[in-house]
Amino acid sequence: MASRSQPTRARSPEAKRAREATILDAATRLATANGIRSVTLTDIAAEVGMHKSAMLRYFETREEIFLRLAAAGWVEWSQAVREQLAAVPPGTGDEDGEDSAHAANSVDPEPRLHAAAGLLAESLVARPLFCDLLAHTPMTLERNVSLESVRSFKLIAIAEVAAVGEALRRVAALSPAQAGDVVATATAMAGALWQMAAPGTELRRLYESDPDLAHAVVDVAPRLTGILSALLRGYEADSAAGVRQE
Repeated sequence: MASRSQPTRARSPEAKRAREATILDAATRLATANGIRSVTLTDIAAEVGMHKSAMLRYFETREEIFLRLAAAGWVEWSQAVREQLAAVPPGTGDEDGEDSAHAANSVDPEPRLHAAAGLLAESLVARPLFCDLLAHTPMTLERNVSLESVRSFKLIAIAEVAAVGEALRRVAALSPAQAGDVVATATAMAGALWQMAAPGTELRRLYESDPDLAHAVVDVAPRLTGILSALLRGYEADSAAGVRQE
């Protein structure tokens, strides 16, 4: 069988960006189908129709490819979830923290906070590749790339955490630090729970088929919604208690 023809080297900046996009698209397809853990640089090169050595002209390692996808995932998820949070009724008429806390005392916050928690959880579960990337980023993807690649990724992730946190502060009585902690908890737990759930794998089928392993079956969205609801309720309760003590 004839081998796939090798693409010529991209020489202009535009051609290089196009080739990088092709590589990222190939990695996305493979990781979506098989999970990040199983995808090698050789797999990606074969999907694109390149020699592995030629791939190194565009990405230094397999981990850099997936770290780039993780950064893009943060930007896409942040924009989508902020648009969704804008539709949740605000917790107060303005953004002043003290007024937010008084409002939490006078109006039952449960429906509002549960809606925000559910929105965060569902938006993450709807992005299985992003959940997979979230789990692998601190374990492996930041470990085999240049410091500049890590810095670039971290700046993007930090900015998107802050942006989603600001959107959350419109909904709940949170300080900037608390809002950041909610976003960090949501994304960290989404990555961990997604790995525990093992969707579409032999492990998942084992958990579901063996009654003795029923406790191992993880339904990510409701589990994450419950965790985030409790966290948001606790922060609002602390804020309200602080106002009463003044």
